[in-house]
Amino acid sequence: ASALLALGVRRGDVVSVLAPNVPAMYEMHFAVPMAGAVLNTINTRLDANAVATILRHSGAKLLFVDYEYVRLAGDALQLLAGAGGPVPLVAVIDDADAPTGVRLGELEYEGLVARGDPDADLPPLADEWDAVTLNYTSGTTSAPKGVVYSHRGAYLSTVGLLLQWGVGSEPVYLWSLPMFHCNGWTLTWGVAARGGANVCIRTPTADDMYAALSAHGVTHMCGAPVLLDILVQACREP
Repeated sequence: ASALLALGVRRGDVVSVLAPNVPAMYEMHFAVPMAGAVLNTINTRLDANAVATILRHSGAKLLFVDYEYVRLAGDALQLLAGAGGPVPLVAVIDDADAPTGVRLGELEYEGLVARGDPDADLPPLADEWDAVTLNYTSGTTSAPKGVVYSHRGAYLSTVGLLLQWGVGSEPVYLWSLPMFHCNGWTLTWGVAARGGANVCIRTPTADDMYAALSAHGVTHMCGAPVLLDILVQACREP
């Protein structure tokens, strides 16, 4: 959060993230609200025009982009610049374990985190009805439409899900559901509320999901029927 403030992010500013289910995406669900800003997670399956539309409509001040989506982000930013609109500051989320060196500008996520001040004074929440996230529809039939979550709404959704699902203490949650989809049904905050561990996979393939289930003792996961069908239909040697 302090690193965002150092970059000039202020209360009510929109911070966009174009990334799969990686730790940085999860961390941004806390850092951005703690800086008083509004988080906008972008569907990685969209094309450059749709991404540009979201950046333009949201007025994003800062864009974090995973290294795998630098080309998509670059094309979207070119469209923004070509239309004469403001272009957000960009920071790349590189692979922390095996850095690729891919950049879109000079800023890199882990470097920004390292420069943060853990003792910095962070802005308090002024009103529980203030926006915490700005999400967009996929825009399959028209331009993407924005939907605002308030801090209060996100809290109530989180608590309701935990109670309905009966999530106990210290769950091990597999991120098969995209965090860009309604903020992972607000379980981004829910897993933390129950003191859980997050198992992040970049793509929900059968191999990656089965490997994570086996290696980490996963207790909970979410997914549409098509995702569960991938698991059921995957061929496994006896």
